Amino acid sequence: MGRFSTPWGAREMSRFPAEPREQLQAWDAADAYLLSHLAEQGTDLSGEVVALGDRWGALATALADHEPTQISDSYLGQQASLANLRRNAPDARVPLLSTRDTPPRRIDVLLVRVPKSLALLEDQLHRLAPAVHAGTVVVGAGMVSEIHTSTLRLFERIIGPTRTSLAVRKARLILCTPDPGLDPGPSPWPLRYALPDGIGPLSGRTVTNHAGVFCADRLDVGTRLLLQHLPHRDGQDRVVDLGCGNGVVGTAAAVANPASELLFVDESHQAVASAEATFHDNADPGTKAEFLAGDALASVPPGSADLVLNNPPFHSHRATSDSTARRMFGGARAALRPGGELWVVGNRHLGYHVRLRRLFGNCEVVASDPKFVVLRAVRR
Repeated sequence: MGRFSTPWGAREMSRFPAEPREQLQAWDAADAYLLSHLAEQGTDLSGEVVALGDRWGALATALADHEPTQISDSYLGQQASLANLRRNAPDARVPLLSTRDTPPRRIDVLLVRVPKSLALLEDQLHRLAPAVHAGTVVVGAGMVSEIHTSTLRLFERIIGPTRTSLAVRKARLILCTPDPGLDPGPSPWPLRYALPDGIGPLSGRTVTNHAGVFCADRLDVGTRLLLQHLPHRDGQDRVVDLGCGNGVVGTAAAVANPASELLFVDESHQAVASAEATFHDNADPGTKAEFLAGDALASVPPGSADLVLNNPPFHSHRATSDSTARRMFGGARAALRPGGELWVVGNRHLGYHVRLRRLFGNCEVVASDPKFVVLRAVRR
């Protein structure tokens, strides 16, 4: 928990889920710079205000009295925003939309926290451009390391003439003047590509990637190694693709065993949409599947899964952390039935085998290459 000072008063803010050991703030200098700019410019906030990519709700919470609409790809970010709004502005009506929801039809003030993924920014600017008009105030914000020439070109091509501010505390603003006459053309997303041969049940098949999903234009090396060494199972297994991304791992398990039931889970709404498309394009029509945007396996009943497949991320925005992997591994152990298995692929240097042995009491190396390792842990 931290105290965030804004021109609209101080806010008590926290991330979700809380990680007391890491002490990461729910805001940064870019949030503070953007809010100070709005106050200094006397920006009219009486119309439809949209906060795109508001990571932990800093913008929505600070501006809660103006009832902005937040648009986020992150389930965890949405949960943080919900908690921060309840704590600081319990009576405010602030819609929390995902990047897959229909955006407002008219936007008078568009605030953009620049995401790590340029593709996600491109996709969302395309989605919101029809709602922007000549009088819309468009302000982007990010740390200097997050804003590149390519970032500015996207604003320029899709919204209108763009310039940047001076840097303040290593943060910078993007100031964009909408040009209603622009024709940016159609969005290139989602992207579809054929998988290479020699990777198991999905060899040569097509996967779908919505913008912002990890390795959207190719199969990453770690996932390739896991696909080449998937466990051979049959019967009515309950299989979880945890941190599913585009769903290629869970879909491969479904194709190999059509009698199984799949659960695809990711904290990214874009990823869940990708997994759903990949599954429906490739799996047997009779194979059952659920698709869930959530916090790892927090909402999955204990002892309900037979197999969990996992390629955990080790970044949270700009922070490198193993907290997500720790939460995934702990959730997997709770969700597995006795005898159930967790299969993990990860970079060798992350040392996941140490944590899995502590948690499960066992861990074996199934496959490895110079960079990645596939591990198997069994719930006793």
